[in-house]
Amino acid sequence: MNIFITGRRNSIPFGVTIHVLLTSSAVGNWPAPFQDGSSGNAAWAADGFLFHLLPQSSEPGQAVPAGSHVRLNLQTGAREVKLQEEDKFRSNLKGLKKGRRLDINTNTYTSQDLKSALAKFKEGAEVESSKEDKARQAKVKRLFRPIEELKKDFEELNVIIETDMQIMVRLINKFNSSSSSLEEKIAALFDLEYYVHQMDNAQDLLSFGGLQVVINGLNSTEPLVKEYAAFVLGAAFSSNPKVQVEAIEGGALQKLLVILATEQPLPAKKKVLFALCSLLRHFPYAQQQFLKLGGLQVLRSLVQAKGTEMLAVRVVTLLYDLVTEKQKFAEEEAELTQETSPEKLQQYRQVPLLPGLREQGWCEIIAHLLALPEHDAREKVLQTLGALLATCRDRYRQDPQLNRTLVSLQAEYQALAALELQDGEDESYFRELLGSINSLLKELR
Repeated sequence: MNIFITGRRNSIPFGVTIHVLLTSSAVGNWPAPFQDGSSGNAAWAADGFLFHLLPQSSEPGQAVPAGSHVRLNLQTGAREVKLQEEDKFRSNLKGLKKGRRLDINTNTYTSQDLKSALAKFKEGAEVESSKEDKARQAKVKRLFRPIEELKKDFEELNVIIETDMQIMVRLINKFNSSSSSLEEKIAALFDLEYYVHQMDNAQDLLSFGGLQVVINGLNSTEPLVKEYAAFVLGAAFSSNPKVQVEAIEGGALQKLLVILATEQPLPAKKKVLFALCSLLRHFPYAQQQFLKLGGLQVLRSLVQAKGTEMLAVRVVTLLYDLVTEKQKFAEEEAELTQETSPEKLQQYRQVPLLPGLREQGWCEIIAHLLALPEHDAREKVLQTLGALLATCRDRYRQDPQLNRTLVSLQAEYQALAALELQDGEDESYFRELLGSINSLLKELR
């Protein structure tokens, strides 16, 4: 049988394993074995050594490196040494319990040597990084050149580089020139609309007088010029208070309302309505002037005209935005938050929008638009009806047609909402519409 011996004294190096091959008689005088919890094998403790009984053997020789397995046959005296890779057996018993360790010769490097090496490594990395940065900068310089050099080269090739400002000046001159054809004027306005979407460009258009030129274009006898001039203005007005103020002072609001109130092609009115919406949103002074100039009457006539259903939905959307905008500032006034502008609150208080809507019959007009067949149009109408509920509640209750329409739509959207659930759709579009209808019916009982 084989005995596995692990050295714990100086007589046997740590990590040396000796396998002793004993006869059955030689084992008879050994103490009774116990179960070694670490290996699960039978073991004996004797003279400071732990002897493990193993199912296989190994051997000795001369001086053996740590970690070698030695097999000794006590019957023949033969010894064998099984050498392992030396770098795999440089850990002692404590190291084995904790896991493998790196074979580091502590006499080779001191801590100061390591610190010095790390410092040099970092310094070298910085130098290398600096060299890489310089190389990258040189590469960029080769790829890109100063604008002045490029302009000079392009001038030699008869190619002119223009800034956005220069392009807009050129387009305005083209549009305003009496020698330009209608097609050239429209092309100039079409290109100009692209540039004025940017707030800075729109303000630059104002700075050199181009905005007023476009506003005056609304007086043109050509419907296409009116259409594209309004297109440019709508883009320039959008979320640009400085341009909005100048447009009001330049008479843009009156011109837009005149086009909407007169006989014009539908595409022209669509663009003019777009410009009007951009001018009025978030601009209470413009809203006040809009009401004074009879803007609600103009929109009412537009909605009630035949073949203007598309415009009617846009008008309802505009009114919804204006109503909710005013309600929002009323809430801020009640809360008196630090972000609230007292001047703007004062301006909104001077906008009698809700009384004007009620007096001019908008409660009934908007309610009757529920008869539109498109779901999107109905959604916008339902939103506006809800926003005007406090102002128009009694008018809604006195309108039998509204109640019939709501009941009919309730049945329609109940079926559509059921199909939504049946199909397992994540979106709940029809269920939301049904919820709006149910809420209105509940409020009007």
